[in-house]
Amino acid sequence: MPCEGVRSVVTPPSNSGESTGSRRFAVAESFRENPSLAPHFLEILFHLDLPPYATVAVVEASLDQLIPVEFCADLVLELRDGAGELVLSIVLEVQRDIDRRKGYSWPVYVAVVRARKECSAVVLVVAPDAEVAAWAAQKIDLGLGLGTLQPLVLGSASVPEVTDQAQAEKETELAILSAVAHGNGPNGLAVVQSALGALGRLDHEHAAVYFQIVYNALREPMRRALEALIMERQTEGKASFPPFAQQLIERGRIEGKLEGIREGKLEGILEAKRDALLRLVARAGIALTADHRERIQARKDPATLDRWVDNALEAKDASDVLS
Repeated sequence: MPCEGVRSVVTPPSNSGESTGSRRFAVAESFRENPSLAPHFLEILFHLDLPPYATVAVVEASLDQLIPVEFCADLVLELRDGAGELVLSIVLEVQRDIDRRKGYSWPVYVAVVRARKECSAVVLVVAPDAEVAAWAAQKIDLGLGLGTLQPLVLGSASVPEVTDQAQAEKETELAILSAVAHGNGPNGLAVVQSALGALGRLDHEHAAVYFQIVYNALREPMRRALEALIMERQTEGKASFPPFAQQLIERGRIEGKLEGIREGKLEGILEAKRDALLRLVARAGIALTADHRERIQARKDPATLDRWVDNALEAKDASDVLS
């Protein structure tokens, strides 16, 4: 079958959940919408000296050959100089799982592009998961150690933690990648907060897509912590997040608490924070005694509950959580 072309218009994902394929599409689409991101990241993250170029364009991702097999990359971009000469092709792949077949198909991508276009070519892999990124970054032996292919991987090892709001607003797409790569780590909440705070400079359609990309990359504990943060900011009247982020706090399991939160009642805020804390602790497999639970329920200080929520993301036992 021929490889389907990627749509040229960004469509915000539905709230009913996404498949891995649609999440992968959303990441690739961000590069299609802004092709200059790929060479920009090659320069600032991998410190590569790219040939002088004037334009970057998305081309057909289907790699036909003179054999009965067709390979299909997520995206192929071409860099051309001022005279229109092709100077570099970038084959972009979004990889969410370890797939040993890629060790054979990625060299094909490069070989076909080089042969067809008669230019240099590289494989750029976007791998949100740290384990997948480490696997994808391995050199691919082409045979008997006589030649190798080195994929370039955008993952936790190459993408910095962007926590500075000014930097996030200047490099919004880098901040989004940072949130995807580091959102579940020790500084995850700060990284995610910076990325989402920068979405205000984008139009609603693109901001909604980027928001969904980040949210889908988060594991359950960090999602709960983010929801608690959004609820707190909305209660305090701080516009730190785009308006559609409120969809997160309209879920059925917390809907009964929202009226009190919207009215600014302290008990509503405390209840939401306690609920987020207990969910994080339960998912981390940490056992709480009756005394621990009584201490949590008796706490009337939102700042302390916030600290305990942060502790729970990396805690090994109840004493770590309630420190």
